[in-house]
Amino acid sequence: MSMRDAYRLKFEAQLDELNARLALARAKAKQLAADGKISAYEELADTERKIDAMKTKLKGLGSAGEGAWADLKGGVETAWTDLNQAAKRAFDRFG
Repeated sequence: MSMRDAYRLKFEAQLDELNARLALARAKAKQLAADGKISAYEELADTERKIDAMKTKLKGLGSAGEGAWADLKGGVETAWTDLNQAAKRAFDRFG
């Protein structure tokens, strides 16, 4: 084998290694993108659950008697705070 052939083989091997590392990086990027999508769906689903909970609390508030209204008010305010925080996180993250 000539020096020229050895030199060429050396760089071909380095190119092969670089291609393999690039393929691994691409696979990791795909996984991160998939994880991000999963996280997005989970976060948006959590916000939707909180919206449903808020609707349920508001229905209960509307049908509650005067004495029960005062008791339900704190739960409604807490649910609203939770919903606002979840929505803000989702909007900040996903626009």
